Amino acid sequence: MNIVLIGYRGTGKSHVGQLLGKKFGRKVVSMDEEIVKTAGMPIPQIVEKFGWDRFREMETEEARKLAGHDQLIIDCGGGIIERTENTEILQQNGNVFWLRASVESIVARIKDGTQRPALVEGKTFTEEVAEVLQRRTPLYRAAAHHEIDTDNRTPEQVAKAIISLL
Repeated sequence: MNIVLIGYRGTGKSHVGQLLGKKFGRKVVSMDEEIVKTAGMPIPQIVEKFGWDRFREMETEEARKLAGHDQLIIDCGGGIIERTENTEILQQNGNVFWLRASVESIVARIKDGTQRPALVEGKTFTEEVAEVLQRRTPLYRAAAHHEIDTDNRTPEQVAKAIISLL
């Protein structure tokens, strides 16, 4: 069974995934990094060249590949839940953990990031995060077996909470 980490950017998925990988001696796979390797270009360039729909298709292809493996720690991109199909694929062989955080925490953690293009045009960064998070929250909740609040917690504390649930 895989451990699958979902949640908005900045909720600690990558850091927590690395900690869990060390603890359990498991391979950690970043879906976004795998997509970048396959495409041969960074995500903003993929989206600019092919659009969000194609990027989401690439996520689905990667989810299918990873679901066929076992004992992985899978660090999903924040929008993986945009397609119900992805959730179903990852749940087949995965224990899904939603790492949650408030808008304020997310903005503070990722405000300087340049890895992803804007999801909502014409909004401030905080407005974008709030709008997207509001839309995605029910999707994260539906996809997750467990919810972990990451506000005011270190990645080590989040990893320990996941370990206790396993």
